[in-house]
Amino acid sequence: MLTFRGGVHPREDKEATEHKSVEVLPLPARVYIPLSQHTGAPSKAVVQKGSQVKTGTLIGEPAGRISAATHASISGTVADVADMPHPLTGRRGPTVVIDSDGADALDEAIKERDYSGFPVEQIVETLRLSGVVGMGGAAFPTYFKLTPPKEKPIDTLLINGCECEPFLTADHRLMLEQPAEIVEGVAIMSKVLGVKNVLIVIEDNKPDAVKAMSAAAAPSGFKVRKLKTKYPQGAEKQLIKATTKREVPSGGLPMDVGCVVQNVGTALAVRDALRVNRPLYERVTTVTGPAVKEPKNLRVRIGTPVKSLIEFCGGYSAEVGKLIMGGPMMGIAVSSDEVPVVKGTSGVLVLGRAASVFDEHDCIRCGRCVQVCPMGLAPLRLNNLIRRGQLDAAKVEHVKDCIECGCCAYACPAKIRLVHQFKYAKSELLAKERKA
Repeated sequence: MLTFRGGVHPREDKEATEHKSVEVLPLPARVYIPLSQHTGAPSKAVVQKGSQVKTGTLIGEPAGRISAATHASISGTVADVADMPHPLTGRRGPTVVIDSDGADALDEAIKERDYSGFPVEQIVETLRLSGVVGMGGAAFPTYFKLTPPKEKPIDTLLINGCECEPFLTADHRLMLEQPAEIVEGVAIMSKVLGVKNVLIVIEDNKPDAVKAMSAAAAPSGFKVRKLKTKYPQGAEKQLIKATTKREVPSGGLPMDVGCVVQNVGTALAVRDALRVNRPLYERVTTVTGPAVKEPKNLRVRIGTPVKSLIEFCGGYSAEVGKLIMGGPMMGIAVSSDEVPVVKGTSGVLVLGRAASVFDEHDCIRCGRCVQVCPMGLAPLRLNNLIRRGQLDAAKVEHVKDCIECGCCAYACPAKIRLVHQFKYAKSELLAKERKA
């Protein structure tokens, strides 16, 4: 079975939602849409307080070489354009607040069309203006990933349907409910890249998704491959290693080894952008965990407060210990359910009080963190260097190659917050490099 070195196999905990069809969340009364929901520069506001917008209206234009457009997710009135705390970073940034008029009137530009004659340049520009980004969590602008430099030719497109994070099932449901649309998006991306070697990769714990995607992909000639169920199978570098045996170099990108990796949700968003000229203003999100009454998969408008999702799922079933945007391994804990859903919100995980508290002990040098690290790093040594303030030494030991997957912390019997240390070191090194 195809796989990679290292990794862990935590409890999957997907049974609460993996067999539940996607439901549409009712329109929120107000949305809070950050203009920074992607890797790169925030988009620049093109509306102001009092502006009237429709669903899909451009509210933020791309503002840099790597940036993404932002669109209204409901129709109504712009209540404010102001700096507000970002749901994932906590840093204040420009946010567009929109009050719904209840009509959900679509922007006139959103309608089905024939895009078969679009040249590659027009497809890329459509994706840029549609605000499509990676839907697996990284939220890298899709148009940029599809336009690598000429000196880095691409021969393989990998479509990631692994969804290896415990609890999350949004991608699984998309593959079951919209396989043909996903494949249409894959075909668009393969055309842009000019590649014929296209692999749709799915973990073997989703046999129904493998069957559905195989049937949908058969006419196109795209191959569907089963991978061993293991975390973080869906990480770009591990996916490339497992399927092609190529190794992305230290500090490098998939394009350095001739590969581009895109999520199945991204493929669907690409299809919608071209087929119906619909920008990215909604996504499917899994709401789950032991402290929510009725876990669900929901189609949610970007900017909807998490509280609305929880209420639609019956509310809390126990005292909340931790609220996480994403999955338990790589997700970000948030301080309030008032924060909004953003483009990269693949899940909302609600944990009870008991699951959120643990004590950190001294390292016993058991080496488990080394055994499970999918990047071949030595987390225990990195942790010691960082705690001693030797960040340059940690850089030499490749701390910047850490993908923050959390395997080391998961395997650590001393419950040391290893990923926290590595994130700190990487941010400090980045700040130092910017000053240089």
